[in-house]
Amino acid sequence: MATEEKTAKDGARIRDVPAVTRAVSILRLLGKTSSPLTLKVISQELGLVTSTALHILRALVAEDLVSVDVETKRYSLGVGMLTLAKSVIERNPFPTLVQPMLDQVSEDWGLTTIGVEVSGLEHMVVLALSRSHTPFSLHVDVGSRFPALISATGRLVAAYSPASPKELERKFKALRWDKAPDFEVWSAEVEAVRKKGFSIDRNNYITGVVVIAIPVLDRLGRMTHSLVAAGMAEGLSVTQGQQVAKQLQAHAASLTQFLAT
Repeated sequence: MATEEKTAKDGARIRDVPAVTRAVSILRLLGKTSSPLTLKVISQELGLVTSTALHILRALVAEDLVSVDVETKRYSLGVGMLTLAKSVIERNPFPTLVQPMLDQVSEDWGLTTIGVEVSGLEHMVVLALSRSHTPFSLHVDVGSRFPALISATGRLVAAYSPASPKELERKFKALRWDKAPDFEVWSAEVEAVRKKGFSIDRNNYITGVVVIAIPVLDRLGRMTHSLVAAGMAEGLSVTQGQQVAKQLQAHAASLTQFLAT
């Protein structure tokens, strides 16, 4: 059976390693569930042979990345994950730097604001979050992952990516929107993003929701992160959305200057 290959950030081809992929899938599944899971549930959720899942779980338990209740035979994330998370947080200044900026925009506009890290065309990960005090709330938490090309941030990713139109179209067609734009329309919006430096998604990703995204660039002009604000479309006019974008752009410029040094 041929193995699937992916592309790393540096352009290198990554050959799929089934054992690693399955282990990571188990960790992600345990990380997004609120209660411990049985071997049977884990196997069914991930489509794994029970014996295969058991061997991987035993290895993860041995490394303290997963813990198991010997009485109920249920699995959950282990304390070893905390050590890994602590190392990531200590080495990545972005969450600490961006949090007060997100809090300020959220307070000023009553929006949920998010700081995400972009990983090529594969996905983006939420690193920081400030929830609004309004009834509106997105189903998002620190650590949440989203397809890289979705919503407003996705248009930014496409705009700053060296990927070919054919590759962008292939990945675009796999996205799930409430109201998906035509690829031609989306491509024109991506081109506009290159000129104005921000992106606004109104009612495409989620009906009734506006999402505003600003790129954070490294010293070479590559997009590494994004600042995002989201709220109810009926409560944020087009003009107000552009004002939010300008405020986020000022914060992004500060972040770019700091992170590039």
